Amino acid sequence: MTDPYRSPAELADLVTARLSAGSEMVIPIGNGEPPLLMDALEASAEILPGVKIHQMHALRDRPYLHGAFAGRLEHVSWFLSPAARSAYEASGCDLIPANFSEIPQRLIERQPAFVIAAASLPDEHGWFSLGVSADYVAPLIGRVPFVLEANAQMPYTAGMNAIHMNDVAGWAQVDEPLIEVSFKPLSARDQQIGQLVAERIPDAATLQIGTGTTPRGVVYALGDHRNLGIHTELFSDDLMWLVESGVANGALKRTHRHRAVTTFAFGSAKLHEWLDHNRSVYFLGVDEVNDPRQVAREDAFVAINGAIQVDLFGQCASETIGTKYYTGSGGQADFARGAMFAAEGRGFTVLHSTTSDGRISRITPTLDTGAVVTTSKNTVDMVVTEYGVAELRGRSFTERARALIAIAAPEHREWLEREAMDMGLVKSGIGRTAAESQSLSA
Repeated sequence: MTDPYRSPAELADLVTARLSAGSEMVIPIGNGEPPLLMDALEASAEILPGVKIHQMHALRDRPYLHGAFAGRLEHVSWFLSPAARSAYEASGCDLIPANFSEIPQRLIERQPAFVIAAASLPDEHGWFSLGVSADYVAPLIGRVPFVLEANAQMPYTAGMNAIHMNDVAGWAQVDEPLIEVSFKPLSARDQQIGQLVAERIPDAATLQIGTGTTPRGVVYALGDHRNLGIHTELFSDDLMWLVESGVANGALKRTHRHRAVTTFAFGSAKLHEWLDHNRSVYFLGVDEVNDPRQVAREDAFVAINGAIQVDLFGQCASETIGTKYYTGSGGQADFARGAMFAAEGRGFTVLHSTTSDGRISRITPTLDTGAVVTTSKNTVDMVVTEYGVAELRGRSFTERARALIAIAAPEHREWLEREAMDMGLVKSGIGRTAAESQSLSA
């Protein structure tokens, strides 16, 4: 078995010695980042020959994100976190658009020099677990050299996320706390939307819950459901509650029965402790978890994702505010399409009807200029605000416009009706639009 290097600094020396001009490396999501190894690499940035590091959703705000070592050590993001958002706006880093399921293949095509990752301590047989971040790096095992920072505080998780000591280029042992990720409390609007969605989820459905407070509102409205399954990219404290409560036991899933399937986890120290050696949660590479063909294997698959804006055609913008990038595509389109292909599958796009001050409707005639479509009009199924559910799948543009106007905030409906008429989406009888569309959105 390979002996560990004595320190992250020595591990950084191993990495830098093998890098050439233009080399690229890969870091997992969030707590999959090896913090002490990255400290050492930043400290050595002056001697690096134009290295790019690829990562999705960085939790640590580092100088290199902001271009502090331009031309030597640079960040490439695949999904903007709060830490990377300001850096991208200031041109301190770059952003690559992609569906989450496709990222492993896109990275393989770049032929990275290393994956540098945090991991659990090795077990008695020499196997490391990639812990809370299988994501796009687990599919690179055996294809790209791995350098690991084995952290005593990283949970040893189950799944297709293990790598043997003999198969790593080097590793160091550390004892560092993981970053805890907390989420905003649910608002009254989140809870109302959650109830509307939960009423439409059958027992034994398999769930994907997207990021953001509004999709989370669904989880706590599911307490009376039975035999739910979980197949989702992000596992959080909310889903831990759903499993512990017995609501999500996965007993009737077609794949990975009795296990919640995920590809990365964000949450509290309690969640990290709960995941340690917990075989009820299975971490797989995102190329499997988010593959629409795999998703479609589950009957009654339900995808629940947030949006920033939905227009009267049914287009959903979930990653930009106008031309300003806020997050990224993530897996929203992956799961929306998977749910569309699943037997009795449904997809829910959830959002508040207005901005927090009520002045701006988030149901709009058209998307803001420059806004990027995340889920296309042909894929979107149901759109939910605190005012109701608009069923769009298989509906005409006129029916869609009427259903969406009906779930907009009441003070914005008259304006939306006028715009819909000007756009030719609805014809005469505009005064009856809201009333007529109630039957379409029920």
